[in-house]
Amino acid sequence: MTLDVTTVTPAQWGDDTFAKAALNRMAGGLGGSAILKIAGEINAMKAEGRDICNLTVGDFSPAQFRVPAKFAAEVGKAYAAGQTNYPPAVGLPGTRRAVRDLYERKLGLNYSADSVIMGSGARPPIFATYGLVVQPGDKVLYGIPSWNNHYYCHINGGEVIGIETTADTDFLLHSRHLEGELDGVTLVCLNSPLNPCGTAFTAEALGRLCDVILAENERREARGERPVMVMYDQVYWMLCFGGVEHVTPPGVRPKMAAYTIFVDAISKSFAATGVRVGWAVVPPGLTPAYKALIGHMGAWAPRPEQLATEALLDDEQAIIDYHSEMKAAVEARLNALHNGFEAMHAEGLPVRSLAPQGAIYLSVRFSILGRSAAGKTFASDDDIRGYLLDEAGFGIVPFQAFGLTEDTGWMRLSVGAVGLDDIEAGLARIAGALRKVS
Repeated sequence: MTLDVTTVTPAQWGDDTFAKAALNRMAGGLGGSAILKIAGEINAMKAEGRDICNLTVGDFSPAQFRVPAKFAAEVGKAYAAGQTNYPPAVGLPGTRRAVRDLYERKLGLNYSADSVIMGSGARPPIFATYGLVVQPGDKVLYGIPSWNNHYYCHINGGEVIGIETTADTDFLLHSRHLEGELDGVTLVCLNSPLNPCGTAFTAEALGRLCDVILAENERREARGERPVMVMYDQVYWMLCFGGVEHVTPPGVRPKMAAYTIFVDAISKSFAATGVRVGWAVVPPGLTPAYKALIGHMGAWAPRPEQLATEALLDDEQAIIDYHSEMKAAVEARLNALHNGFEAMHAEGLPVRSLAPQGAIYLSVRFSILGRSAAGKTFASDDDIRGYLLDEAGFGIVPFQAFGLTEDTGWMRLSVGAVGLDDIEAGLARIAGALRKVS
């Protein structure tokens, strides 16, 4: 006999009431992903046969971008050799050493391999950083738009200090945003190149931010107070374009090495989002606590994938060869979008975009709030998004999905799952849709 589990909720409670009774307060305030909701709407339209240029999810389609051949071959070798038992909870020694060597070789940062803590992608290191630095009542400061920081802050009982940024700083935090805002802050979250905007810090701008943090930490050290730590999410750092050079807090201000926790992964730089190999690189004094928490989480990357990551990161020529094609393909897609929108702007259509700097994203502003088309007046960014999806088969994500509260017309476009033909056809439909706006 099969038990119908849908009937076992206590009779005096409905499912919602039972959930509220069983779960804690944190769970009650934890929302779902707005991006995945939009993606579900697009998938339903595609199932109906609609031609959609889907620029929503920050992922890579294997039809467009494959992992490096070196990595794929090494994974196969590891499975064939029976490398399927538990890895050490903090990562295989060779993989940790390979990350250390990569950072020295390409970023000029000389860490011990003991400072490298592996995880199943970048999310466990982010979760661990919040769990070790943020306690209830602490403040967490980050720029808006931002990817998911508010969820991690909520989980740990932290207070959000979300600073809404604008296009004049490429939607990146500026040193002026930190001045007078660091009281009670234990964690500042920085991301470059930035999801959702595809912009990146310059050495000058990041250096000024670090100066504010270092000055605050000097005051705190003198008072015996906890320092401000920086979580530096650089998961897109190998994907910089147009002459942009990736910079790091310790790289521009060496004293920041004591206060910086790096979060990184092969997910984006090698189109390996589903492989789940990531890491944190932490100051030496934090490694014992970091190792303990990661060990209890059990959030390790599989042994074969770690072995393949080691082999890939150690092979500089394989990295160069892969990025000579993969980065060029990402940049070509971003430039096609940017150039297409700038041509529309030159025609007089109400759209602009920021020039690509890094990651797989483009920031685009559709300036049609308060205007009308198809019998509807656009009162919100979601109205704009819905119109462009219905009218042009163009799937995009408003900045509200990344914490922005004001309707501004700014949208994130992600190119990892589309080809140049998709983009060309989508741009033609967008131009037609914008010409109908009055």
